[in-house]
Amino acid sequence: MRLLVAVIAACFAAQAQIPAQDARNINPPNTDTHFAPKAYASLAEWQARKEFLRKQILSAAGLMPLFPKSDLHPQVFGRIEHPDYFVEKVLLETLPGYYLGGNLYRPRRPSPPNGFPGVVSPHGHWAYGRLENTAIASVPARAITLARQGYVVFTYDMVGYNDTIQTPHDFGDKPVEQLWAFGPLGLQLWNSIRSFDFLQSLPGVDPNRIGVTGASGGATQTLLLSAVDDRIQFSAPANMVSFIMQGGSLCENAPNLRLDTTNVEFAAMMAPRPMFMAAATGDWTRNMLTEEYPAVRAIYDLYGKGDDVEATLLDAPHNYNQANREAMYAFFGKHILGEKDAARLKERSFTVEKLQDLLVLHNRTLPANALTFQGLFDLWMRLAKEQSGDPRERLSYALAADWPARVLDQIDGDRILLGRPGKGDRIPGIWLKGANPPALVVHPDGAEAARRTPEVARLLASGRAVLAIDAFQTGGAVAPRDRSVSMFLTFNKSDDANRVQDILTALAWLNAPSTRLIGLGKAAVWCTFAAAVARQPVDLQADLGAFTGSDEDYIKEFFVPGIERAGGLQAARELIGAH
Repeated sequence: MRLLVAVIAACFAAQAQIPAQDARNINPPNTDTHFAPKAYASLAEWQARKEFLRKQILSAAGLMPLFPKSDLHPQVFGRIEHPDYFVEKVLLETLPGYYLGGNLYRPRRPSPPNGFPGVVSPHGHWAYGRLENTAIASVPARAITLARQGYVVFTYDMVGYNDTIQTPHDFGDKPVEQLWAFGPLGLQLWNSIRSFDFLQSLPGVDPNRIGVTGASGGATQTLLLSAVDDRIQFSAPANMVSFIMQGGSLCENAPNLRLDTTNVEFAAMMAPRPMFMAAATGDWTRNMLTEEYPAVRAIYDLYGKGDDVEATLLDAPHNYNQANREAMYAFFGKHILGEKDAARLKERSFTVEKLQDLLVLHNRTLPANALTFQGLFDLWMRLAKEQSGDPRERLSYALAADWPARVLDQIDGDRILLGRPGKGDRIPGIWLKGANPPALVVHPDGAEAARRTPEVARLLASGRAVLAIDAFQTGGAVAPRDRSVSMFLTFNKSDDANRVQDILTALAWLNAPSTRLIGLGKAAVWCTFAAAVARQPVDLQADLGAFTGSDEDYIKEFFVPGIERAGGLQAARELIGAH
């Protein structure tokens, strides 16, 4: 008992200390970091975390709020009959002028009274996309087998693959695209949501029994769709739930997506709905049975549904091979079809159509209203500008802004250090005591530079208390930060977003209504956005100068991915005015 008390006390002491170095500059997390599991003490704690992560995913994807769902104008044609199933070509207009290609596999037997269960089936980075048919991975094999078993299956493209050709596969890494959260991850997640809509709308499909499965990059899409769309009732992500690798493609790594989280938590968001996770000894899921599965099972246990998540580890390379697929069929069969005999769900021989017989655009062209890449980007920006909803929420998620319930401090004379428990941040500053309401002064060159300004002199002469800080990477807080690691912005906030956070932390420490917040020089922009998302009204004094909130301004002066998608300067000013 004494040992337990000592360990708990040591943990609290560690959380209560401000580190000698700011953790944001040390070993920045990235796609290849070996992450540790998080523990949740109660279902309520997890559900709050789940809702936070759902919005973080949607914000990073550029889908908060979701765009209006326009008519899909589905084109379904080219039916090919087989004795026990048939396959058709499908073209969907998921946004006005933007088209998604796929194939629909259906059983050739009468529909049950409530309809067949459905499966949306994204593919990974296989050479032939949704048409891949090799020993390692066969998308047609799983679609044909599921259709034979009594599911309606829709296989559809990643962006830039097969028939979905209005964008390349890799884009979204240009600063202007990042400002608007425009990239393949968001488009693919939107296509997955609309694919579900399409499948749910079909006669003969049970709208309340639709699941999703995919492997590799298709498993990333499976995880994200299941995490943000509770309509998904069962899932099987294959070979992507890992603590040691989170996905190497731009379509799996949008800025801000995995701030303080991993694919393991994304997988756990499926709870308590049935989920099967496959892993392989030859890839980054090799620790599934000892690390990832126990972490996900712990979340299912909070719901009392531990038996509704299963995992298997195959001695194989990265794959969605036959053994992997048959394990998925058995899991789906048990939970969806009521079939407990896995032997009855094995794959049988099948014939895959010629590629041209499955390609939607073989001897066809896209509709006349099909947008160019720039036209699609323009549409994305226009829809963003027309959005409604809570601008504070949108800006808070783009900035990854936290109003801490508690702020750590260390004071030595007029020197102060601030930080947040458990975050490892370190904010040096100068604290000059006086009367309330206090003033927080932020200078782009740090606290000492602020101290020398006429603004601070006037405040001190009037008897006001003054706090000046070295916001992130300014003044005494300048330190090396390795931004070259893989997918840096997926796991780490930009410098400017961290500066806004430090201002919020300082405001929370002052905890005084009507604090005067003074932003000098380019720090005026930092303070403006901090004031917009602060939990308390502030008396803002910030001359933005030539900063008008154009894309060029953000790229040069205040780079925060997603800030334009969230409403930018206009939303910030509206919030400040509301204060």
